[in-house]
Amino acid sequence: MPDAAFQKAATRALLSLPRPALRLLSGGGPVYQGGRTLDPRLQFLAFQARGQPPLSAFAPPEARIASAQALKAFEGRLKPGVAIESLTAETESGPLEARAYRPAIQDPAAPVVVFAHMGGGVIGDLDTSHVFCSLLAAVARAPVLNVDYRLAPEDRFPAGLDDVLGAYRWARDHAGRFGSPAGEVAIGGDSMGGNFAAVICQELRRHGEPQPAFQLLLYPAVDVASETQSMSLYADAFPLSRAMMEWFMGHYLGPGDNPADPRLSPIKAESLAGLAPAIVVTAGFDPLVDQGEAYAKRLREAGTPVIYRCYDNLAHGFCAFTGVVPAADVACREVAGLVREAIEGRLV
Repeated sequence: MPDAAFQKAATRALLSLPRPALRLLSGGGPVYQGGRTLDPRLQFLAFQARGQPPLSAFAPPEARIASAQALKAFEGRLKPGVAIESLTAETESGPLEARAYRPAIQDPAAPVVVFAHMGGGVIGDLDTSHVFCSLLAAVARAPVLNVDYRLAPEDRFPAGLDDVLGAYRWARDHAGRFGSPAGEVAIGGDSMGGNFAAVICQELRRHGEPQPAFQLLLYPAVDVASETQSMSLYADAFPLSRAMMEWFMGHYLGPGDNPADPRLSPIKAESLAGLAPAIVVTAGFDPLVDQGEAYAKRLREAGTPVIYRCYDNLAHGFCAFTGVVPAADVACREVAGLVREAIEGRLV
């Protein structure tokens, strides 16, 4: 069996082939769906994945290992000029492992951006968003705090959410440690991490606490209770499918949990008024694209400043594919640029 280094090199070599060759190796012409065209490199990766067992075929511990190995083959390089520190955040949920990213040129007015990784609340760790967090810090000129929260089924809802909320409050109380103004914090995450970020804004409102400087929601899971058109249209998409979502929620939710609870499906909240300015980003080939767009629309209708972007030719989890999908790398840099605009006050 090839080792991880060989697999990574082989994957990158194949993905450097011209687009026509990639499509030929993927079984033919371009993939069109829902009026969109899938990036040929993602098309090739999806074709390659057909011969592999899905993560849902594994128990969570084995799925975590398989996912981590796959992501190593896809991730880009760390952004130079970013200092990375491992630390422990002493939170109301207990001690949490985290990583801080400090750019060489930091805006002294920038908030600490607390970031929660993807993984359906079941898989993922500090390495999942490691490269993206370094890029975000460098481009946005802001400190980023990457949080390692508890995972299901060992710790089901709301354990992970509570951890990220605790990390947010800790960062708010220790903002000066990262070179940010006192109390200046933002919240962000991708996929399930985006769910946490959206819910945390609502929780802070409920508790009468100040809102974050902004919320960054990357292809967020904001509705685990409803069946949208994109959930059916992209039911068999790569790397997230409807079966994978069901597997995640089957482990994340407890027997008595209601999927329509706004702490699980923040789009179900009666009101989205009074929440932090939002950057909402979706991917075209993603079962979650409709709910992300719908959440952005509801935020805007409630009077919240919103920047919405949909990267039509990309798929769910594209922040982890920057090393092998150039369009994903471009998208991530654009997203980090939007965060920079939010810090400069151009979002509101």
